[in-house]
Amino acid sequence: MSQIESLFVTRLYRSTLSEFCTAPDAAELEASCLSIANDDEAGQVWCEEHDYPGYTSYASLDDLAWRFPIFKDLVRVLERHVATFVKDLQFDLDGRKVKLNNLWINILPEGGVHTSHLHPHSVISGTAYVTVPNGASAIKFEDPRLAMMMAAPEREAEARNELRKFVYVVPQAGEVLLWESWLRHEVPPNKAEEERISVSFNYGWE
Repeated sequence: MSQIESLFVTRLYRSTLSEFCTAPDAAELEASCLSIANDDEAGQVWCEEHDYPGYTSYASLDDLAWRFPIFKDLVRVLERHVATFVKDLQFDLDGRKVKLNNLWINILPEGGVHTSHLHPHSVISGTAYVTVPNGASAIKFEDPRLAMMMAAPEREAEARNELRKFVYVVPQAGEVLLWESWLRHEVPPNKAEEERISVSFNYGWE
């Protein structure tokens, strides 16, 4: 009897922030992100110098959880989700732990994009979505085998997600997505008039 199975699976974790415990207040988290962006002159300069649309604290603030209690609360929530995902991935951690490396704010205005990239030196990456207005960008994931498909025909329009070259995931406010850090991803142009606000993070094996 013929048998077909999937090999080398790419996992994507998706959940509400509040699945395991009370999540930070959404309005307070949004207000904190906007306030920090307004006050972070170094971050604003970095964004301007690097033609980054909108705002990110990636290069300017590496201690959000220490500076602002609401981000400390967010990290406490994220720890539960990351632990669940790590268990699903069946990592042999060899007595070591997967720990938070960094955490940063992203504010993407209308038309803003975040080009294709991955997260080296990390194991698990993810994003918690704070504000996702109607029409805001999905997150686009790329099949890691794409560069080796030179002679392959296109997939059918209704192909299963695991067979597609790109998968678009439309997040909701209050959700968290996790993936392995080697997975290439991007944020296409934000078509919403309002800002798309999120908090991204990396976890490393230490």
